[in-house]
Amino acid sequence: MKKTHFDIGLEKRMETLGHEYVEKNLNGADFLTRPFQEAMTAWCWGFGWGDDTINPKTRSMLNLAMLGALGKMHEWEIHCNGAINNGVSAVEIRAIIHVVGIYCGVPQALECFRVARKVLIQRNLLSPEDAAKL
Repeated sequence: MKKTHFDIGLEKRMETLGHEYVEKNLNGADFLTRPFQEAMTAWCWGFGWGDDTINPKTRSMLNLAMLGALGKMHEWEIHCNGAINNGVSAVEIRAIIHVVGIYCGVPQALECFRVARKVLIQRNLLSPEDAAKL
């Protein structure tokens, strides 16, 4: 049986953002948000992430750059965790933030650094002492 975009999207979303996060969001969906959750799982994750032309690591790097450019910091934090899950290193995250700073301005890069520092410390990829040196 051929998988639907929703089925593919659910797999991709869980691989990137983690089972617990995705299940929490889907289980927490209600009358207002359920149709949107289902549509975004099918469209963004099934159609978009389901296209294997761009590998998950590169796609995560693109997402960080675009979300950083848009200033969508809540989503940036979620996708920073997803990027780490997809193999993006702290050094690569730093380089992405440099690009955000060049094209979108220093204040936006500083916001990205603030969130990246939080995520990297939470994930034990950056010690608080090392973060203080940055």
